[in-house]
Amino acid sequence: MNWKTFYALLQRDGHIARRNLIPSLMQTMLQPLLLTFVFGRILTTGGMMNMGFKNVLLPGIMAISMVLSGVQAVAMPLIAEFQFTKEIEDRLLAPIDNYWLAVEKVVAGMVQAIISGLVVLPAAWLTMGSGVNISFQHPLEFAVIAVLVAAIAGTGGLLLGCSVGQTQIGLMFSMVIAPMMMFGCAYYPWSFLKAYPGLQYAVLINPLVYASEGLRGSLTTNVEHMPLLAVIAALAVFNVAFMAMGLKKFQKKAVS
Repeated sequence: MNWKTFYALLQRDGHIARRNLIPSLMQTMLQPLLLTFVFGRILTTGGMMNMGFKNVLLPGIMAISMVLSGVQAVAMPLIAEFQFTKEIEDRLLAPIDNYWLAVEKVVAGMVQAIISGLVVLPAAWLTMGSGVNISFQHPLEFAVIAVLVAAIAGTGGLLLGCSVGQTQIGLMFSMVIAPMMMFGCAYYPWSFLKAYPGLQYAVLINPLVYASEGLRGSLTTNVEHMPLLAVIAALAVFNVAFMAMGLKKFQKKAVS
């Protein structure tokens, strides 16, 4: 492990992210702000939804923002570098093992995911107006879950970026990202699916379920959620699995 090279690569990705800060923030925040304004402000103020729905929605939107931002930050550059620009060849010449190149990509994606989540939280809070009861009474649990969610975004982006071809990018969003969002318990607690027992247990293969439930459990006090220990364990298992598969695919593409 060459820490100097690793840090230099991370600095380079950070410099690129800073140059594209405004477009990245607009891309990251537009969908969460629209969702929170429509569902958390218009529908609740108009009486179509209970005011307590805001407390269910905000942590879920934060989870979506973190996961999408991290996945895009890792997957899209990898797809481009492997298949369009061939820029990955320059990185492979760096004095560092190929596996650490992939780890650096994941760490960079994690940083972007955490920033996206922290930025969206107060912005969406303001968009929703009054009635949002978000609590930081469990800062340790929140920090652990936020880091694990960011890691899910980074490792998931690594796996997708090394698995999806250049002609399959649209398919990735329609067949993977969209169902993950709809059945990721971001807009409703997992317990609300008890009327559909088959679906309730089928969605447990979706890592966004644990991201949404974990953030909901660490930020709210009166909303149903999964036990936080179970959430942390599930997120850790997904991270290990995604990282192992992602590293294997990265090494295979790097060698080829």
